[in-house]
Amino acid sequence: MILRAAFLLPLVALLSACASPSYTYRYVPGKTAQKVGHYAVAPPEAPPAVHAAIAAGNRIAGLPYCYGAGHSAGEDSAYDCSGAASYVLRGAGKLGEAETSDSFREFGEPGPGEWITIYAKKGHVFMSVAGLRYDTGWTDGPKGPQWTMRDRPADGCVLRHPVGL
Repeated sequence: MILRAAFLLPLVALLSACASPSYTYRYVPGKTAQKVGHYAVAPPEAPPAVHAAIAAGNRIAGLPYCYGAGHSAGEDSAYDCSGAASYVLRGAGKLGEAETSDSFREFGEPGPGEWITIYAKKGHVFMSVAGLRYDTGWTDGPKGPQWTMRDRPADGCVLRHPVGL
């Protein structure tokens, strides 16, 4: 019995490491933002940077998608995936200049964050902030930056998070 468990435990760990990541909405009281209409409301106990990230996401939520848009220092009239993620992280004070989806694969620290997780792969990036997904696709409305509770596969994504979040 002990020998079997000693064999199975590493096997289970190996297979878990090979599993593709995905975003799955899970409500956690006090940790999950609320979606109200097209906007998100941060949990009261969330750090100031999370409140700021959600406020930034709310400012551009519902704007149209445009490849290459949203990479300037100010606000834009449309955003692509990395422009939207960059805007949210700049609003939180966690990013200086806009990143590309590819460069987000090296952003911050590895793994999921406590408050913010970046899902980055070659050609696309999305994020979860206080449990809500912020994405330009796989949402319930037209393509463009918006908050959603809809689950999403994240095949090929690397999970990263801002330092401290």
